[in-house]
Amino acid sequence: MINPLVDVLAVHTGVKTACALLGRARGSHYRAKAPRPVRDSAPRPAPPNALTDAERAQVLTVLTSDRFADKSVAQAWATLLDEGTYLCSRSTMHRILRANDAAGERRAQATHPPRVKPELVATRPGQVWSWDITKLRGPQRGVYYDLYVVIDIFSRYVVAWTVAAREDAEIAKAMLEEAMGVHGIPDVVHADRGTSMTSKPVAQLLVDLSVTRSHSRPHVSNDNPYSEAAFKTLKYAPAFPGEFGSLADAR
Repeated sequence: MINPLVDVLAVHTGVKTACALLGRARGSHYRAKAPRPVRDSAPRPAPPNALTDAERAQVLTVLTSDRFADKSVAQAWATLLDEGTYLCSRSTMHRILRANDAAGERRAQATHPPRVKPELVATRPGQVWSWDITKLRGPQRGVYYDLYVVIDIFSRYVVAWTVAAREDAEIAKAMLEEAMGVHGIPDVVHADRGTSMTSKPVAQLLVDLSVTRSHSRPHVSNDNPYSEAAFKTLKYAPAFPGEFGSLADAR
């Protein structure tokens, strides 16, 4: 569309000035007026030293054999060369493997089944408990207290809680024992994968009482929504203090 305008103006000013006035690159203007002819891309001729189909099949058979199936191309090539056998270059081996969808990691890889998302369903109180630990800010920088809370997910009732100066498995075990002595033994106890939640004292207690243990998936932050929602409700309450003066104050 702009080429005719450039040609009309170029009669009076020249192509360079016309292109500058109209904002047209001179190279684009000349290419549009005389486009390059389209060349037919001829197939690349095969080099005289190319492997035959039989030789390529032999290389593929060697690389995928039990001896070299778990070794890299460089290892297989060097081993064969030490034995006095030269099949082809390493780049040719890579090309043959790529052509047969056999490139990439050649060693046997460990497979991990996907973790099942925990589904917590309660139809009555005392059936499923969820517990977690959160930090309470102390009187000084770097000083925190640990709030342990166990809730019944059906009623959202707090069946047990305690505040301690540290996170400890024995404290968690004692809290759960006391809660079960008062409210009964639940069917399932859910928690994340913290050190206290997966500790041996807590695990052994639940095993002895035939309580099903449920844990969040690794590196997943929202598999314990009941406890996390309760902590947010607590900490976002207008009356919740920004810090506590002592352990007794926090309790």
